[in-house]
Amino acid sequence: MSRSSSDSRSDPVVIRREKPSDIAAISAVHTQAFGYGSEGRTGDEPPEVRLVNELRAGPDWLEGLSLVAVVDGEVVGHVCCSRGRLDEVVPALGLGPLGVLPSFQRHGVGTALMQAVLDAAMALDEPLVCLLGDPGYYRRFGFVPASQLGIQSPDETWGDHFQVRVLLASGTSMSGRFSYAEAFDRV
Repeated sequence: MSRSSSDSRSDPVVIRREKPSDIAAISAVHTQAFGYGSEGRTGDEPPEVRLVNELRAGPDWLEGLSLVAVVDGEVVGHVCCSRGRLDEVVPALGLGPLGVLPSFQRHGVGTALMQAVLDAAMALDEPLVCLLGDPGYYRRFGFVPASQLGIQSPDETWGDHFQVRVLLASGTSMSGRFSYAEAFDRV
């Protein structure tokens, strides 16, 4: 299904866990969302597709935190979290990638995916989630620059683009250097 800007239908967005039958559609979402196959970006598979596939095959994959957005039976968006750690021992989450088909962007699909994955992480008693992204976009979901909370990014050049959202008020301060799942280093 493609949607043009003149399409005024408002099909409901259903957010659910990824199923094995969704894998090809998830790859297509990330391929299109990150501009591959469009003018100027052709060739190899996008790193976001390789990352999701590497995560899925590895020990840090969290099946319950890989969600798809479905409209009229079509997967139009995907987000996942994988196991990360603070100072190599304290469990935390790394969020990403988040992708939405271009024809469904700016229609609330990304927002619905973000809220759903954060709610699912809270339900699983995860303490915090880290991500690399646009502070202007992620601020509305409660993310702040990680450095404000004493959490160091894997790469100091990321600055305020490396962000964190605390999910549980544990009463203890969590700080240290964040490490993504090993798949992030391979892609």
